[in-house]
Amino acid sequence: MATLTVPASRTNVPRVLRSRTTAKLLLLALVTAVLLPLLHGGPWPQHLTVSLDKPLTGASNWVIDNRDSHPLFLYFFGYISNAVVIAVRGVYLTLLAAGWAGVTAFGALLAWRFAGPRLAAGTAIAFLACGALGMWVPTMQTLALMVVAVLASVAVGALLGLAAGLSDRLDRALRPVLDTMQVLPAFAYLLPVVLVFGIGVPAAVLATVVYAAPPMARLTALGLRGADPEVLEAVESLGATRRQRLLTARIPLARGELLLGLNQTIMMALSMAVIASVIGAGGLGDRVYQALASVDVGQALAAGIPIVLLAIVLDRVTAAAGAGAGDGTTRPRTIGWVYALAVTVAAALAARLLHGLDWPSGWTLDIAEPVNRAVDWMTNHLYSGVPVVGGTADWAGHFTTWVLDPVRGGLQWLPWWSVLLIVAALAWSIGTWRTALTAVLAMAAIGVLGVWEPALDTLSQVLAAVAVTLVLGFATGIAAARSDRVERALRPVLDVFQTMPQFVYLIPVVALFGVGRAPAVAAAVVYALPAVVRITAQGLRQVDPAALESARSLGATGRQQLWQVQRPLAKRSLLLAVNQGVVLVLAVVIIGGLVGGGALGYNVAFGLAQGDLATGLVAGAAIVCLGLMLDRVTQPTGRRARKGA
Repeated sequence: MATLTVPASRTNVPRVLRSRTTAKLLLLALVTAVLLPLLHGGPWPQHLTVSLDKPLTGASNWVIDNRDSHPLFLYFFGYISNAVVIAVRGVYLTLLAAGWAGVTAFGALLAWRFAGPRLAAGTAIAFLACGALGMWVPTMQTLALMVVAVLASVAVGALLGLAAGLSDRLDRALRPVLDTMQVLPAFAYLLPVVLVFGIGVPAAVLATVVYAAPPMARLTALGLRGADPEVLEAVESLGATRRQRLLTARIPLARGELLLGLNQTIMMALSMAVIASVIGAGGLGDRVYQALASVDVGQALAAGIPIVLLAIVLDRVTAAAGAGAGDGTTRPRTIGWVYALAVTVAAALAARLLHGLDWPSGWTLDIAEPVNRAVDWMTNHLYSGVPVVGGTADWAGHFTTWVLDPVRGGLQWLPWWSVLLIVAALAWSIGTWRTALTAVLAMAAIGVLGVWEPALDTLSQVLAAVAVTLVLGFATGIAAARSDRVERALRPVLDVFQTMPQFVYLIPVVALFGVGRAPAVAAAVVYALPAVVRITAQGLRQVDPAALESARSLGATGRQQLWQVQRPLAKRSLLLAVNQGVVLVLAVVIIGGLVGGGALGYNVAFGLAQGDLATGLVAGAAIVCLGLMLDRVTQPTGRRARKGA
């Protein structure tokens, strides 16, 4: 009988050396060994940096000198500013004219129209709670700014998405622009807008539009490109023009994505409305910002609760509308728009006759004092001196000493070329050479901008926060995936944490941990945790039940099923959880510059406070590059992505 012989050269090679990842890493090692004599250690070389201080300072001075006289500002930006002021003031006066009863009634009827009576009751309770906390007028200010900003964001995003959805060339051109807009920290938007429009509502609205428009653009393009080809062919066969196909087929088929884009735009606009309080947006954000400046947790909570309630209500209503559109169903018109308007007017008139349009002063509940007493007790008893375990200040100090300082020191000790090599190895091992090249160029751009060491400081905080987030998130997500009871118990908690704006997280961590890098990391962990938990649980739950049943029939334990069946099959979702955790952590670590986080976040905040365009924009550009690099090294692409899907 003939026997099949395998070449000795093939059998003697270990399996690990035959993998594509190992081949990539060996090639990188070979290239490094060749180039090593030409490289030197230490931080980024000074002669490879490019200073942008002079051109950016010149541009800033030109804007300041010509803002009140140049035709561009008088007849273009000036008209935009006036239009924004008129629109926001008009919406605000309308809300005040409707009064607390009219606004509450209209909001509840609107929620009933899209989501049913349960959410209508929740909406009414949310608006009444805003008034009961003594925040009715600031809530209306924030809501007026939100209405104008969201309408403008939806209009801009829909137009960009329409262009990208109908043209491959425009889609490729807009993609890097939208990536940059989403990665650039919110603070970085504020500085150029303030230079052009000054402090006030116009700058806040326009900064919010720039921040909130990308999700609408992306989802609009996705919906238009994902339209059923058979439906489009049928419409075209009937002789419809391109415009008719767009209006009668593409847009109706993309309604679910459009409403999801509206949902995401609203959430991002509300998050930005708090940050925009730094430049005079007013409303609830200003109350939170002032409370943060004075570490008044009670006042911050009184203003933060209405923000969370608004976010939850708007999220639920738009999500319900999107779900109805996505499954092709529409809720019965039990309440017509005319009837809703009539009830709103009746409620406003009744409230005016009984108590007036303003929220009755006797119906307010002061929670600031008891909350501050509770915080004082926690500070006195938990901040330090706790037997055995130590206090929260001790935890923050130990975390800084044992984790943050060593990670930062290690990154800054590494030669600059070795950092680029590590980035290339990570990106190429899970993606393609294009992925690795993009990540390396993004990291190298940070050095060219002259902010290498602050960027590594920020990176150390991100890595520490991501490590904690993934440990807690994966453990909690696994528990939620394996138990329906745990999943139901976690859902409202995750909802609250996921809808709370980034700014609000800083207040309790500052009260518990003081100022420094550790509070910034703690806030980032709390902010990113819900997304990691949700994606992990969803990925594990979507594993093919037949595969799990087969493993159980072979006697596999629950742990074996998790590690040998669910983990490999849910690999794509788990990597997505890592990616989203990194992006969300970076966003809050940057804001942590306000509470002692330092590094790039401090540079952005300093540039905004001092009107220093060079410092702020350079730090913002470095953050974009850092975010792009982190995205590329945590998100598989190409062949490996298809294999893991």
